[in-house]
Amino acid sequence: MSLVEIFSQIGNTVLATLRDVLPIAAILFGFQFAVIRKPLPNFTKVIVGFIWVLIGLSLFLIGLEWALFPLGRLMAQQLTDPSFLTGVTDAAAAAAVALDWHDYYWVYLFAFLIGFATTIAEPSLIAVAIKANEVSGGAIGIWGLRLSVALGVAIGISLGCYRIVVGDPIHWYIMAGYVVVVLQTLVAPKLIIPLAYDSGGVTTSTVTVPLVAALGLGLAETVPGRNPLIDGFGLIAFASLFPIMSVMAYAQLTQWRSRKAAPDAELNEE
Repeated sequence: MSLVEIFSQIGNTVLATLRDVLPIAAILFGFQFAVIRKPLPNFTKVIVGFIWVLIGLSLFLIGLEWALFPLGRLMAQQLTDPSFLTGVTDAAAAAAVALDWHDYYWVYLFAFLIGFATTIAEPSLIAVAIKANEVSGGAIGIWGLRLSVALGVAIGISLGCYRIVVGDPIHWYIMAGYVVVVLQTLVAPKLIIPLAYDSGGVTTSTVTVPLVAALGLGLAETVPGRNPLIDGFGLIAFASLFPIMSVMAYAQLTQWRSRKAAPDAELNEE
């Protein structure tokens, strides 16, 4: 890519981001001046903040296009290469070997690790965890919530990759998952239920979605017999569903341990 093409793509991305941000600014300023009818406090800081938002979103979109999407697709292609899976160096001989779902174990492991790592680094999850800790008075731990959500995403993406490999219909997995969620909702502590449902949404944000989407599309393109349009999408649904289960399970486990520790504490006092 030449220097002219690079600057051209950067300029186009900045203009596209500006078009996306302007309606948001128009709504905010419109309500402030036309409905609330009060001057905006710290007007200069707000304008500077919008400029930083514009720059940050533009750089993020460029990073997606140049790095994250190609990286996710490249990893999927390498991990599903018949030569890598079979250990046969000859490409023609490796392609002739019949592969089963368990031969793709490196894909499942990579999906688990990348799902866990990206979720731990997800800015929206960090913000929600900090606020939940503040509102609950420390009852909800920041790291406890982040780890439970990350574990749910990791399991969900691994299962989603398995679904792509075997070619199962996605709706059976999602329906079964939500049956589990409903059953958990009936017995989980009321304190955690709304937060658990929100945790499924905050995971699918700026860091997780690009790599997960690229991984799903790359996997569907390289696994024989799979259609990228039908099988390549859906991993994000798994990444949204399973954190709900893992957060409620974390709360149920914490509640069970607290109840178990209470009688022991009473016996020690006696």
